Amino acid sequence: MPITVSIVEDNDQLRGTLARVISRAAGFQCVGQYGTAEAALEALPKDQPQVVLMDINLPGMNGVECVRRLKPLLPEIQVIMLTVYEDTENIFNALAAGAAGYLLKRTKSAELLEAIQEVRRGGSPMTTHIARKVTQSFLKASPSPQATDNLSEREQQVLDCLSQGFLYKEISEKLGISYETVHTYIRRIYEKLQVRTRTEAVAKFLKR
Repeated sequence: MPITVSIVEDNDQLRGTLARVISRAAGFQCVGQYGTAEAALEALPKDQPQVVLMDINLPGMNGVECVRRLKPLLPEIQVIMLTVYEDTENIFNALAAGAAGYLLKRTKSAELLEAIQEVRRGGSPMTTHIARKVTQSFLKASPSPQATDNLSEREQQVLDCLSQGFLYKEISEKLGISYETVHTYIRRIYEKLQVRTRTEAVAKFLKR
């Protein structure tokens, strides 16, 4: 079954480009395109997409508020924010509202498709620049020693890669382990740290 995706983006040209990228890729299906948050909130419960690509700066209601209202309606939906901005406040507002990932609009098509797959597997894809900003913010937080003491050396290596913004495929290549093994380690990390997202895992890792 293909991964179903809806797009919320006010730029007509970019919205069309994203729709074509998704529709032409094997294993993906674009089920809706919307230029405003208001239109998306009305239609998405009918579309029932698995993943939504959400612009953060929309006319009228912004993308963060749209996510905040959308999640109670569709708790299982996964939202990836697409934006030209890298400011920490926008990042955390979006994640706090329920977004699962945060990518720059200039992200390459192949990386975007991989991010959609990653978010469906329970990951929280972020571009390297954004991951670094999240990391910098967490480094300012108060220390919480022993948060990751029960992780194995390899699990800590995987988590370190996550904190630097590496995609699962890149972690596989960097550590010389299979893609499936990366998933196994990440699942164990989430279980041991009692977290559900990449952001929460990185936060505990950086507070150690």
